[in-house]
Amino acid sequence: MRALSRFAPPLLCLVAFASHVQDTRAGQTINTGALLVDNLLQREDYMRYGEHGLHYAEACAAIGAMRFCSATEDRARLEAIASRYQKLLEPGSDLISAEPHVDFSVIGAIPLQAYLSTGDKTQRAFGLRFADRQWEDPLPSGLTSETRWWIDDMYMVGLLQMQAFRATEDPTYADRAARFLHAYLSRLQQENGLFHHGPDAPFLWGRGNGWCASALAEVLSSLPETHPLFPEILARYRTMMRSLLDYQQVSGMWTQLIDRPDSWEESSCTAMFAYAMQVGINHGWLDAHAYQAPVDKAWTSLLRRLDEQGDLQDICVGTGQSKDASYYLNRPRHSGDFHGQAPMLWLATQRLKIRP
Repeated sequence: MRALSRFAPPLLCLVAFASHVQDTRAGQTINTGALLVDNLLQREDYMRYGEHGLHYAEACAAIGAMRFCSATEDRARLEAIASRYQKLLEPGSDLISAEPHVDFSVIGAIPLQAYLSTGDKTQRAFGLRFADRQWEDPLPSGLTSETRWWIDDMYMVGLLQMQAFRATEDPTYADRAARFLHAYLSRLQQENGLFHHGPDAPFLWGRGNGWCASALAEVLSSLPETHPLFPEILARYRTMMRSLLDYQQVSGMWTQLIDRPDSWEESSCTAMFAYAMQVGINHGWLDAHAYQAPVDKAWTSLLRRLDEQGDLQDICVGTGQSKDASYYLNRPRHSGDFHGQAPMLWLATQRLKIRP
């Protein structure tokens, strides 16, 4: 008994310290996420894709905002977000494109998230129209006709189909997402687990790889482990995560071209990679001892780039494919672009789930 009492005070102190660290981290994360949500809500206009309606980047931010508010049980902000996107359901809404295209179809993930967050079945029915339309006229391979073999397709299609699966529990949607990702992984993933931006663009562009990493995390987080493709997709995800550790900078950031340390540190890919790793840690797919410190380092570095209005700095603008490395290295940087705001929200939500 004396031995136990001798070691009890330090043990209690350790437990108390761990609890304090957890509370401090959660408080910081909640404040950061709320700032990002308010940044979205205070925008008077929508980010649009030319004449084709709402931009996919804002759709991704909207879903991140709803998930964060659901995780923190912030009903007021959740209702405000739902109200902002109620316009999607209006007949003839100029936020909806009638053209079947991967970048326009992903908008359907917003009403599906609204259903998952609020239980509104009208939202579910509306969102499922996008998911079902995506496979109305499939290719002979069984993939959606929206297949382009652009690496960001992995997230756009994977997100929409998994949202439909979460909303219905119909395994058809999960199977579509898994087979779509598997096809892209088989064709586009390099031996080191990373991805070239395209067949004629042999560069490891940061955000392009960020979409791939996020797609893997998004699909694996709800794909039944009994699905025949789950083991291979998980193995390929782990290969990518291991490779990314080799390219993280001392600052905690990743760069515009991942394997070019002379290129500038870019925020959207950093948030995406950290998000994908945090999902893996939280699900037990990645060793927390190896990955949590790199994620924390990335988060801290990103916070330094977040201003008082909730605008994240050093976000690469939308980028097409090129055969010239200087094209990527000289891309403009924006602050507050939804390409970066969205993954910051995803990351904040996942950091709420960190175990002490």
